[in-house]
Amino acid sequence: MRIAIYGAGSLGTILGAYLHERGVAVDLISRNKEHIEALQRKGAQIVGKRTATIPVTALLPEDMKGTYDLIFLLTKQLENRRVASFLKPYLKEDGMLCTMQNGIPEPTLMEILGSNRVCGCTIGWGATLTGSGVVELTSDEHTFSFSLGLPVPGREAMLEEISQILSLMGEITIEHNFIGARWSKLLINASFSGTATALGCTFGDVAANRQARRIAQRIMKECIDIAKASSVTLEPVQGKDIAKLFDYTNSLKKWVSFHLIPFAIRKHRQLKPSMLQDIEKGKPCEVDAINGVLSEQGKKLGIPTPINDQVVSIIHRIEAKELQPSMENLKGFIL
Repeated sequence: MRIAIYGAGSLGTILGAYLHERGVAVDLISRNKEHIEALQRKGAQIVGKRTATIPVTALLPEDMKGTYDLIFLLTKQLENRRVASFLKPYLKEDGMLCTMQNGIPEPTLMEILGSNRVCGCTIGWGATLTGSGVVELTSDEHTFSFSLGLPVPGREAMLEEISQILSLMGEITIEHNFIGARWSKLLINASFSGTATALGCTFGDVAANRQARRIAQRIMKECIDIAKASSVTLEPVQGKDIAKLFDYTNSLKKWVSFHLIPFAIRKHRQLKPSMLQDIEKGKPCEVDAINGVLSEQGKKLGIPTPINDQVVSIIHRIEAKELQPSMENLKGFIL
């Protein structure tokens, strides 16, 4: 297979480095010229949970040639229509684009590329781009996991091939209830990534601060309620039934779910949200594709999402330079 990772930032660089290390030829592609040049000169420098320098093949988009059997997509969703249109000529007729983005990106990509050329994948680990060619791995290696699924049936054999490739790096789950897996990832991103971005901190900082943890807990509950109303069955995450653990209907279950949160994210406590990384670089973040999706679905179903809505509002104010990502923003929440 001829394989590319398009949008080789923090996660894409780690993925590409691990696949290269395990003998899989893959092109890492990014518009970040300094990052690509550093990868070409020195290889991918991994720090944090692992220290290594791994040679990789890195390209700018304008240097792409020919067509690919498989493209892993890790760009921001804000540009999905433009990116999918750009990639269309580079994807073989029987090729597959595997989106590893957050939120629910498949419908837009399928509209442009065709329903039989798009699959989805959720990632169960995190990383931070700390410099050109340098990526901090913020999750333990034993947490590496991928959940794969097809938005529509028909390409199961290709999905199995993708599974074999990704299994060289971590644990693979092929989701027959892929929309449930998508919503489980959305729950984690909306509650922890959204809260941590608004407060300028890591997942671990959210869990350690009681008020921040309460915000994340409330968003989890809002997401669970919307999933139920949408007839979506949330899939387990790394073997944990998050709906069972964090749904609550009385004060005792609410107390238990609150105290479970630090244990649930302990392996990812150093994770810094990509939304926060974008804000720190002066880039627009994906809040509307993550927390915004939850608020939008809540409005459609008539289910209030007051805490999630506050996170969206605060992050938009941060983007507008009215606020800074800081724990000071806890004062602006009404719980």
